[in-house]
Amino acid sequence: MNAARLNGQVRIVGTGLLGTSIGLALREQGVDVVLANRSPAALRLAVDYGAGREASSEDSPALVIVAVSPDSTAEIVAAELIAHPEALVTDVASVKAGILADLIARGADVARYLGSHPMAGREKGGAISARADIFLGRPWVIAPHAGSTVEQERMLEDLALDLGSVPIRLEPDAHDRGVALVSHVPQVVASLLAARLLDGQDAVAALAGQGLRDTTRIAASDPELWIQILAANAGPVAHILEEFRHDLDGVIEALERPDAPGAPTRVAAMLTRGNQGVARIPGKHGGDARYATLVVQVADEPGELARLLTEIGEEGVNLEDFRLEHSPNAQIGFAEIAVLPEVARDLADALIGRGWALAESRR
Repeated sequence: MNAARLNGQVRIVGTGLLGTSIGLALREQGVDVVLANRSPAALRLAVDYGAGREASSEDSPALVIVAVSPDSTAEIVAAELIAHPEALVTDVASVKAGILADLIARGADVARYLGSHPMAGREKGGAISARADIFLGRPWVIAPHAGSTVEQERMLEDLALDLGSVPIRLEPDAHDRGVALVSHVPQVVASLLAARLLDGQDAVAALAGQGLRDTTRIAASDPELWIQILAANAGPVAHILEEFRHDLDGVIEALERPDAPGAPTRVAAMLTRGNQGVARIPGKHGGDARYATLVVQVADEPGELARLLTEIGEEGVNLEDFRLEHSPNAQIGFAEIAVLPEVARDLADALIGRGWALAESRR
């Protein structure tokens, strides 16, 4: 068990996906985590899961983390500031500027409030979907404001580091504009694309490959939660969608008249800019050229994928990214393994030596 950087007791209000995941990760490091939730059943599930113990009147938290729905966040933060006058209170909602403005309007003691936002999540919510490793390698935004202090920022930085996240400082307005682009608009676009499947025949949907699955995965997210998120960040989201609409109109015009002068060039320019945009995405799921990719054939049999991952680990290689291509009823799938370039050749040789067939190797 690694020692936590964070000192003192942590109170988590809200035991859904993020609240329970934070609790699980902190408990692994020996932090005293107390949990609260308006729903006794949801609280009991998180406690049974091992995310912390039920809160009591004897608790004295140094940090309170509010992990509730966006439309309830300001109300709960204000109540926690009153209930725990010695604690720093943060929240993990996906919008920041509106919550801060709401707290100021309520007359809350924002000198002890500092918003934050882990850029992590899953399509399915609730404590049952929680994972202690959900934050590993993911950005954790700390949103300083005029009333916050450097010491408070350091406390949240310790929290982020304890959870394996990468702390990033962004002012609330800058945060909201940023997540509109990288999170909120993608949700809208994915949902609109997935909705087109309702107009197709079942046989057409059965043709879906990994490209469609990748671009619509988040369309399975909770509509009730996303109604709140989009309403709270409506301005920045609408602005980006207007620009998206302009780009889309240009592509439609070019496709409606594909033989018109300049039409192929406009489509090519759109695709090229897409390549350039993907290349700017850092980390494990972007187009970062630091990684090499091996494509391994995996038989569609129980245990084969687990065996592949185990054997990669036995070779002492860290997986930087992974995705599986598998068409319905196919006898094999293709596991795309991203690794550091300096280990790619040796790993390829080792896998071949273990009997795996490589379909492709890219650097």
